[in-house]
Amino acid sequence: MSDAIVVGAGPNGLAAAVVLAQRGLKVTVLEAADEIGGGTRSSELTLPGLLHDHCSAVHPLGVGSPFLRTLGLERHGVDWAWPEVDLAHPLDGGRAGVLVRSVERTARGLGADGPAWKRLFAPLADDFDALTEDVLRPVPHLPAHPVALARFGLRALQPATAVARRWRTEEARALFAGAAAHLMHSLTGPAGSAVGLMLVGAAHRFGWPVARGGSRTITDALAALLGRLGGTIETGVRVDSLAELALARIVMLDTTPAAAARICGDRLPGRVRRAYRGWRHGPAAFKVDLAVQDGIPWTHEACRRAGTVHLGGTLEEVVRTEALTVAGRMPERPFVLVGQQYLADPGRSRGDTHPVWAYAHVPHGHPGDATEAVLRQIERFAPGTRERIVGLSTRSATELARYNANFVGGDIVAGANTARQVALRPRMSLDPYSTGIPGVYLCSAATPPGAGVHGMCGANAARSALRYLDR
Repeated sequence: MSDAIVVGAGPNGLAAAVVLAQRGLKVTVLEAADEIGGGTRSSELTLPGLLHDHCSAVHPLGVGSPFLRTLGLERHGVDWAWPEVDLAHPLDGGRAGVLVRSVERTARGLGADGPAWKRLFAPLADDFDALTEDVLRPVPHLPAHPVALARFGLRALQPATAVARRWRTEEARALFAGAAAHLMHSLTGPAGSAVGLMLVGAAHRFGWPVARGGSRTITDALAALLGRLGGTIETGVRVDSLAELALARIVMLDTTPAAAARICGDRLPGRVRRAYRGWRHGPAAFKVDLAVQDGIPWTHEACRRAGTVHLGGTLEEVVRTEALTVAGRMPERPFVLVGQQYLADPGRSRGDTHPVWAYAHVPHGHPGDATEAVLRQIERFAPGTRERIVGLSTRSATELARYNANFVGGDIVAGANTARQVALRPRMSLDPYSTGIPGVYLCSAATPPGAGVHGMCGANAARSALRYLDR
């Protein structure tokens, strides 16, 4: 018999399991799929010998996570690796905004906008360790660093378009817009700048590293640590009801709110059931993995050294494209993220043939094939790419939903990032992890602080569960 059962072996489920096992609880993790990791998996998707990440790929918040940094995952096989250039955002005409870990070097590359970039991001990078202690927790809490949090919050509550007004060049404005677009929601609404500020701040504090050997090594490390603590993992086990878990003192659900409502059934308080069933999902991803001979021939030289390349054009174009996607309309030129993880981790390649990871933002549940739209965006900034492609694999929004039950409609960030859902995920409560059923907690990316391989949702939820046991 287990003291605690965790349903779902994504990074948040595993993080929750580790926290509970560290306290001495006997923990069992149940995973419906045949492989653990959720979106944090890697395999040979195009050609033998080429390693591709399935979903999560670049980890600025992983290397900087207040929780993961306490675990010493490096002792369990995680080896962070950095590209020479963290992020590039090309523009038509051979120009690009370029971000590296150094604020000074980034500012110098932005010319006239360099001083304004430095004024915003140098203090944010300096405050970043303290800031994560507050930002990666639920909104209602007593701040540990109120001044840093207030300074960040005043800007984070603004639309991304408002923050971008401090820069005049298209390069600087586009560079920030691409980071902000990770929100996968409107960049003109409240809190539209929050994700962009966090990701750029993380870049200037920690860089945008990858995990050598694939993102799966993060999963494997968490699983290894759990095993050393006495926990166990069972795959191929689907949980449909709390009745199946009746003997556990604690139940952690690394699921969507809707799935949690189904599992909890009539035991769920009515107000919580309504909130979970009312949880909205947002735009989707369309994944494209490529095997590219000699790499992508980017027009801008810095893109050839960049671990991540954002393809969306100017700030104004990114804003329009994201608005169309949120409205359920497929853009002709979608926002595309390209990962060149092999630049930091050459072992993912086979000779001169390299794995390239990409996905486009598409409408929720989009049933169509966006491969051509992705390739056109790449060709726009790297003519001749098609002739170098020797292998290709895709996953549509609907296929992503089948691949991972938490990716509803292809939504890889676990819920629409409206201002309300960002602030009150997954419901209005002093303890957003509690389901209202004693001992049962939600720990997925639908809880604070949201999506990303940082383990904070699971760790925060498990700490809430431990407070319940300590009463």
